[in-house]
Amino acid sequence: MRIITKRELSALADRPTFSYTILSLLTLGKVPQHVYACVLFVKGTLMEQVQDTRQDRNLSHLLNKVPEISIWFWIVKILATTVGETAADFLNETLHFGLTGTTLVMSLALVGGLVWQFRCKQYVPTIYWIAVVLISVVGTLITDNLTDRFNVSLILSSVVFAVALTAVFLSWFVVEKTMSIHSIRTTRREAFYWGAILLTFALGTASGDLVAERYDIGYWKSALLFAGLIALITCAFRFLRLNAVAAFWAAYILTRPLGASIGDYMSQSKDDGGLALGTTGTSAIFLTVIAAVVVYLNRLQKRDQIRG
Repeated sequence: MRIITKRELSALADRPTFSYTILSLLTLGKVPQHVYACVLFVKGTLMEQVQDTRQDRNLSHLLNKVPEISIWFWIVKILATTVGETAADFLNETLHFGLTGTTLVMSLALVGGLVWQFRCKQYVPTIYWIAVVLISVVGTLITDNLTDRFNVSLILSSVVFAVALTAVFLSWFVVEKTMSIHSIRTTRREAFYWGAILLTFALGTASGDLVAERYDIGYWKSALLFAGLIALITCAFRFLRLNAVAAFWAAYILTRPLGASIGDYMSQSKDDGGLALGTTGTSAIFLTVIAAVVVYLNRLQKRDQIRG
C-alpha cells in the first residue's frame, strides 16, 4: 500500500470538491464523524503551513537588499559595466578632469551612493543600480591609477585583486557562515557584498586589459571571448552542478571585461577597430537604456508588492 505524501494530501485538501465529498460520505454513513473531523483538522493545518511558508518567502524577498538574479539583472549589469568604461574615459579625456580629478569626483559620488543604498530598508532598483554604475566607474579607475600613474603591471594588478577578492570571500564566509546573495539583510553582509563588487570590477578591468594587450584580438572578438566564457559557466551551473555562489561570482567578474569590450568597440575610432560613436555617445546610449530598464523594474517591484 502506497503512503500518500504531505504534498499530495495538501493538493487534495485544497480542491473545492474535497470537503464536499467527505461530507457526502459522512451523510451516507460511509465515513465516521471522527474521521471527518480529523480530515478537516489536517486540511486546516496544511493550509496554514502553506500560507506561512508563502508569507516567510515574501518577507525574505522584501528584506533582501539586492535584486533577485534574473535576465534583467545581467542585462543591467553588463550595461552598467559598459558605462563604467566609457564614463571614466569621458570625464578623464573629454571633460579634461584628468585621472586624479575623475577619481576624486567619482569616489565622492560612490560614497554618497553607497550611503543612500545602506540607508534603504529593502531593495530599491533605482538606488541599487545607481550604486552599481558608480562602483563600476571607481573599480575601473582603481586599475587605471595603478597602471597609468604607478606603472604597476596588469599581471601584478590581476594577482593582487584576485587575492584581495578571495580574502573578502573567505572573511564573508567565516563571519556569516554563508555567501548567499539571497540573504543580504544586515549591514555587515551588505558591506561584504559591496566590497566584493568593487574588487570584481577592479579585477575584471585588470584581467580584461591584460588579455586585450597580451593577445591584441580586437574589441568585438574580445567581447565574443568573454561572452563565451560566461556561457560555459552557465552550462557548468545548469548541467554539471557547479556551485551557485561560485558560478555567480565568476560570471560577475567576466561581465566586466565583456562590458568594457562592448564599450570600447562602440566608442573607439574606426582606425582602432571601433564604431567611432565616442565616449559621450556611447555613455548616453547605455545610460538611457539603463534608466528605461530600471523604470520597468521599479514598476515590476510595485506590482509585486501590491499582489503580495
